[in-house]
Amino acid sequence: MVIVLSPGADQDAIDEIVQVVEDAGGEAFISKGVSRTIIGVVGNAGVLEALEAKDLTQHSGVHEVFRITTPYKLVSKENHSHTSTVMVGDVPIGPSTVTLIAGPCAVETPEQTLEGARLAVTAGGTILRGGAFKPRTSPYAFQGLGVEGLRILQEVGREVGMPVVTEVVDAADVDVVAQHADMLQIGTRNMQNFALLQAAGSVGKPVLLKRGLTSTYDEWFMAAEYIAQRGNLNIVLCERGIRTFEPSVRNTLDVTAVPVVHDMTHLPVIVDPSHAAGRRDLVVPLARAGLAAGADGLIVDVHARPEEALCDGPQALFGDSLTELSKVMATFPALLGRSQNQR
Repeated sequence: MVIVLSPGADQDAIDEIVQVVEDAGGEAFISKGVSRTIIGVVGNAGVLEALEAKDLTQHSGVHEVFRITTPYKLVSKENHSHTSTVMVGDVPIGPSTVTLIAGPCAVETPEQTLEGARLAVTAGGTILRGGAFKPRTSPYAFQGLGVEGLRILQEVGREVGMPVVTEVVDAADVDVVAQHADMLQIGTRNMQNFALLQAAGSVGKPVLLKRGLTSTYDEWFMAAEYIAQRGNLNIVLCERGIRTFEPSVRNTLDVTAVPVVHDMTHLPVIVDPSHAAGRRDLVVPLARAGLAAGADGLIVDVHARPEEALCDGPQALFGDSLTELSKVMATFPALLGRSQNQR
């Protein structure tokens, strides 16, 4: 069961509803989005029937009450029929705009990060990405600068006027990452790290949730539910390619995921053509495909000197490839009936 509160509902009204739910033997989970607050109710059939009998719509601050049949109740399209808009700083990600998140895969130095941020701006980027904690397949690969990388990313973001998103890989690091970033990223390897999902959901920052390498849609949506259940509906899903039998690319971008997300959930979804392909020459074509399928934005890697990059240089855009991306960002939003986010 989901209880949708009126826009003007105050804390007293919320507390009253929570008490009614608990008195009936249910658990109440409060989730606050940009435009509304909902209370998710967990309980057996008897609890839900008892609450329905109480006609909660008569309580102050309650807009509507309804049951949801899908297991992911808070992020389900049944809960909210229209795609939500998530604000990252002052930048919206949602159905009315096309948002480009861009920057270096890894924060290496202040100079390299600033160069990457300026490249992102020239391509039409409005949110800066950069990794400070880098979970890598090889334990010998560059693992990121940690907290120092967070400081660099935050300072560069302020200098170029862009909110920043960065990955968090451990529940113990959520607070320090949230102090420096405007959005927390949960990477593909951590999509089902449930302690991390819950911690990220509790900290009050928007979350970018990447799909796992071999995860089904339902598993992806249930991972988002862990975040939402901790009070955070400001979730953006990211399709970044799944593992298949094809060895010529790093992963296979599942373009089908974009309309499925919009059909099954109210969350915005973006695509990551950089990590899907692992090849610079395929990034822009896959970006076009993702946007044409209805993606609400892109996240791409850029680097001024990719041959020197400490992480994922072969997929980082620069030069002509970056110019091609800027053309996509300049033309596709209007073709799709949307506007381009601009700084």
